[in-house]
Amino acid sequence: MPPVNLEYVRFETRQDRPRFISQRFAQAFDGTVLDVGCDRAVLRDFVPAGQYTGIDRSPEADVHHDLQSGGPLPFADHSFDLVVCTDVLEHLDNLHEVFGEILRVSRKRILISLPNNWNAARRRLERGFGSFKHYGLPLDQPDDRHRWFFSCDEAMAFLTGQGERHGLRIREMLVLEKPRSILLRTLRRVRYPRRNRYWNRYTHTIVCLYEC
Repeated sequence: MPPVNLEYVRFETRQDRPRFISQRFAQAFDGTVLDVGCDRAVLRDFVPAGQYTGIDRSPEADVHHDLQSGGPLPFADHSFDLVVCTDVLEHLDNLHEVFGEILRVSRKRILISLPNNWNAARRRLERGFGSFKHYGLPLDQPDDRHRWFFSCDEAMAFLTGQGERHGLRIREMLVLEKPRSILLRTLRRVRYPRRNRYWNRYTHTIVCLYEC
Protein backbone atom coordinates (compact mmCIF):
# COMPACT_ATOMS: atom_id res chain seq x y z
CA MET A 1 0.00 0.00 0.00
CA PRO A 2 1.48 3.42 -0.95
CA PRO A 3 1.58 6.27 1.58
CA VAL A 4 -1.90 7.73 2.07
CA ASN A 5 -2.64 11.33 3.03
CA LEU A 6 -5.65 12.43 5.09
CA GLU A 7 -7.34 15.79 4.55
CA TYR A 8 -10.48 17.38 5.99
CA VAL A 9 -13.02 18.33 3.32
CA ARG A 10 -16.81 18.58 3.17
CA PHE A 11 -18.80 18.47 -0.08
CA GLU A 12 -22.08 20.36 0.24
CA THR A 13 -23.03 20.96 -3.42
CA ARG A 14 -22.44 19.37 -6.82
CA GLN A 15 -19.79 21.99 -7.54
CA ASP A 16 -17.73 21.21 -4.43
CA ARG A 17 -16.22 17.88 -5.48
CA PRO A 18 -15.06 18.89 -9.00
CA ARG A 19 -13.80 22.22 -7.64
CA PHE A 20 -11.77 20.44 -4.97
CA ILE A 21 -10.46 17.81 -7.41
CA SER A 22 -9.40 20.41 -9.98
CA GLN A 23 -7.65 22.58 -7.36
CA ARG A 24 -6.12 19.86 -5.21
CA PHE A 25 -4.74 17.99 -8.24
CA ALA A 26 -4.17 21.03 -10.44
CA GLN A 27 -0.83 19.70 -11.68
CA ALA A 28 -2.63 16.74 -13.26
CA PHE A 29 -4.96 18.95 -15.32
CA ASP A 30 -2.36 19.62 -17.99
CA GLY A 31 -3.72 18.86 -21.45
CA THR A 32 -6.93 17.20 -22.56
CA VAL A 33 -9.36 15.88 -19.94
CA LEU A 34 -12.01 13.17 -20.26
CA ASP A 35 -14.64 13.20 -17.51
CA VAL A 36 -16.14 9.69 -17.36
CA GLY A 37 -19.63 9.71 -15.88
CA CYS A 38 -19.68 13.49 -15.99
CA ASP A 39 -23.34 13.84 -14.87
CA ARG A 40 -23.98 17.61 -15.21
CA ALA A 41 -20.42 18.23 -16.45
CA VAL A 42 -19.64 20.55 -13.54
CA LEU A 43 -15.91 19.87 -13.98
CA ARG A 44 -16.05 21.69 -17.34
CA ASP A 45 -16.09 25.01 -15.47
CA PHE A 46 -12.70 24.22 -13.92
CA VAL A 47 -10.89 23.05 -17.08
CA PRO A 48 -9.42 25.37 -19.76
CA ALA A 49 -11.69 25.94 -22.74
CA GLY A 50 -11.40 23.30 -25.44
CA GLN A 51 -9.64 20.80 -23.18
CA TYR A 52 -12.69 19.14 -21.63
CA THR A 53 -14.85 16.24 -22.83
CA GLY A 54 -17.63 14.84 -20.67
CA ILE A 55 -19.14 11.44 -21.38
CA ASP A 56 -22.38 10.18 -19.82
CA ARG A 57 -26.03 9.61 -20.70
CA SER A 58 -26.95 13.01 -19.22
CA PRO A 59 -28.03 15.97 -21.40
CA GLU A 60 -25.00 18.01 -20.31
CA ALA A 61 -22.49 15.47 -21.61
CA ASP A 62 -20.47 16.21 -24.75
CA VAL A 63 -20.62 12.53 -25.74
CA HIS A 64 -23.77 10.58 -24.87
CA HIS A 65 -22.96 7.05 -23.78
CA ASP A 66 -24.42 4.61 -21.25
CA LEU A 67 -21.49 3.35 -19.20
CA GLN A 68 -23.56 0.44 -17.90
CA SER A 69 -24.69 -1.00 -21.23
CA GLY A 70 -23.10 1.01 -24.04
CA GLY A 71 -19.95 -1.06 -24.50
CA PRO A 72 -16.43 0.34 -24.96
CA LEU A 73 -15.83 4.07 -24.70
CA PRO A 74 -16.04 5.60 -28.20
CA PHE A 75 -12.46 6.89 -28.25
CA ALA A 76 -9.18 5.63 -29.66
CA ASP A 77 -6.44 4.29 -27.41
CA HIS A 78 -4.51 6.94 -25.45
CA SER A 79 -6.78 9.79 -26.55
CA PHE A 80 -6.64 11.96 -23.40
CA ASP A 81 -3.86 13.27 -21.18
CA LEU A 82 -6.03 12.85 -18.08
CA VAL A 83 -9.07 10.66 -17.52
CA VAL A 84 -11.17 11.59 -14.48
CA CYS A 85 -13.82 9.32 -12.94
CA THR A 86 -15.17 10.63 -9.63
CA ASP A 87 -17.68 8.64 -7.58
CA VAL A 88 -18.97 6.79 -10.65
CA LEU A 89 -17.64 3.21 -10.63
CA GLU A 90 -19.70 2.16 -7.62
CA HIS A 91 -22.86 2.80 -9.68
CA LEU A 92 -21.89 0.23 -12.35
CA ASP A 93 -22.22 -3.55 -12.41
CA ASN A 94 -19.42 -3.59 -14.98
CA LEU A 95 -17.02 -1.36 -13.06
CA HIS A 96 -14.02 -3.59 -13.84
CA GLU A 97 -14.64 -3.31 -17.58
CA VAL A 98 -15.10 0.46 -17.34
CA PHE A 99 -11.86 0.73 -15.35
CA GLY A 100 -10.13 -1.10 -18.20
CA GLU A 101 -11.61 1.35 -20.71
CA ILE A 102 -10.41 4.29 -18.60
CA LEU A 103 -6.93 2.81 -18.72
CA ARG A 104 -7.14 2.23 -22.48
CA VAL A 105 -8.06 5.81 -23.43
CA SER A 106 -5.66 7.53 -21.00
CA ARG A 107 -2.33 8.76 -22.28
CA LYS A 108 -0.65 10.08 -19.10
CA ARG A 109 -2.79 10.16 -15.95
CA ILE A 110 -5.92 8.74 -14.35
CA LEU A 111 -7.78 10.29 -11.41
CA ILE A 112 -10.32 8.08 -9.64
CA SER A 113 -12.44 8.72 -6.56
CA LEU A 114 -14.60 6.23 -4.69
CA PRO A 115 -16.90 6.70 -1.70
CA ASN A 116 -16.49 4.96 1.63
CA ASN A 117 -19.97 3.48 1.88
CA TRP A 118 -19.47 2.37 5.47
CA ASN A 119 -19.29 6.00 6.56
CA ALA A 120 -22.78 6.80 5.28
CA ALA A 121 -24.26 3.67 6.82
CA ARG A 122 -22.61 3.33 10.22
CA ARG A 123 -24.82 5.59 12.35
CA ARG A 124 -28.09 4.24 10.96
CA LEU A 125 -26.96 0.65 11.35
CA GLU A 126 -25.84 1.32 14.92
CA ARG A 127 -29.18 2.95 15.75
CA GLY A 128 -31.16 0.22 14.06
CA PHE A 129 -33.32 2.48 11.89
CA GLY A 130 -33.19 4.86 8.95
CA SER A 131 -31.89 4.51 5.41
CA PHE A 132 -28.96 5.84 3.44
CA LYS A 133 -28.66 7.23 -0.05
CA HIS A 134 -28.35 4.97 -3.11
CA TYR A 135 -29.34 1.81 -1.19
CA GLY A 136 -32.49 0.38 0.32
CA LEU A 137 -35.54 -1.15 -1.33
CA PRO A 138 -37.73 1.59 -2.85
CA LEU A 139 -41.21 0.83 -4.16
CA ASP A 140 -40.26 1.95 -7.68
CA GLN A 141 -37.05 1.26 -9.53
CA PRO A 142 -34.68 4.20 -8.90
CA ASP A 143 -32.87 6.03 -11.69
CA ASP A 144 -29.59 5.70 -9.83
CA ARG A 145 -28.21 3.39 -7.18
CA HIS A 146 -24.94 1.93 -5.97
CA ARG A 147 -24.18 -1.61 -7.09
CA TRP A 148 -21.32 -2.07 -4.62
CA PHE A 149 -20.99 -1.61 -0.86
CA PHE A 150 -17.40 -1.31 0.37
CA SER A 151 -15.23 0.24 3.07
CA CYS A 152 -12.29 2.60 2.86
CA ASP A 153 -9.97 -0.40 3.26
CA GLU A 154 -11.58 -2.20 0.34
CA ALA A 155 -11.52 0.89 -1.89
CA MET A 156 -7.80 1.43 -1.25
CA ALA A 157 -7.06 -2.26 -1.84
CA PHE A 158 -8.99 -2.15 -5.13
CA LEU A 159 -7.19 0.97 -6.35
CA THR A 160 -3.79 -0.34 -5.30
CA GLY A 161 -4.41 -3.75 -6.82
CA GLN A 162 -5.59 -2.31 -10.12
CA GLY A 163 -2.48 -0.16 -10.26
CA GLU A 164 -0.23 -3.17 -9.70
CA ARG A 165 -2.12 -5.31 -12.20
CA HIS A 166 -1.92 -2.73 -14.97
CA GLY A 167 1.53 -1.30 -14.26
CA LEU A 168 0.26 2.09 -13.11
CA ARG A 169 2.27 4.23 -10.72
CA ILE A 170 0.23 5.68 -7.87
CA ARG A 171 1.39 9.26 -7.65
CA GLU A 172 -0.85 10.03 -4.67
CA MET A 173 -3.64 8.45 -2.67
CA LEU A 174 -5.82 10.66 -0.52
CA VAL A 175 -8.62 9.98 1.96
CA LEU A 176 -11.08 12.68 2.97
CA GLU A 177 -12.84 13.19 6.29
CA LYS A 178 -15.41 15.86 7.12
CA PRO A 179 -13.97 18.72 9.21
CA ARG A 180 -14.60 18.11 12.89
CA SER A 181 -13.33 19.69 16.09
CA ILE A 182 -9.95 18.55 17.36
CA LEU A 183 -11.64 17.31 20.51
CA LEU A 184 -14.07 15.08 18.62
CA ARG A 185 -11.34 13.70 16.36
CA THR A 186 -9.19 12.98 19.40
CA LEU A 187 -12.01 11.14 21.16
CA ARG A 188 -12.70 9.11 18.05
CA ARG A 189 -9.03 8.14 17.74
CA VAL A 190 -8.88 7.11 21.38
CA ARG A 191 -11.83 4.81 20.79
CA TYR A 192 -10.56 3.57 17.40
CA PRO A 193 -6.75 3.81 17.56
CA ARG A 194 -6.13 1.52 14.59
CA ARG A 195 -5.98 3.60 11.45
CA ASN A 196 -8.01 1.28 9.25
CA ARG A 197 -10.88 1.08 11.76
CA TYR A 198 -10.93 4.86 12.14
CA TRP A 199 -10.86 5.47 8.37
CA ASN A 200 -13.51 2.83 7.67
CA ARG A 201 -15.85 4.65 10.05
CA TYR A 202 -15.10 8.32 9.45
CA THR A 203 -13.61 9.00 6.01
CA HIS A 204 -16.04 9.63 3.16
CA THR A 205 -13.98 9.61 -0.04
CA ILE A 206 -10.84 7.94 -1.40
CA VAL A 207 -8.98 9.60 -4.29
CA CYS A 208 -6.18 8.04 -6.34
CA LEU A 209 -3.98 9.73 -8.95
CA TYR A 210 -2.21 7.30 -11.29
CA GLU A 211 0.52 7.89 -13.82
CA CYS A 212 0.38 5.60 -16.84
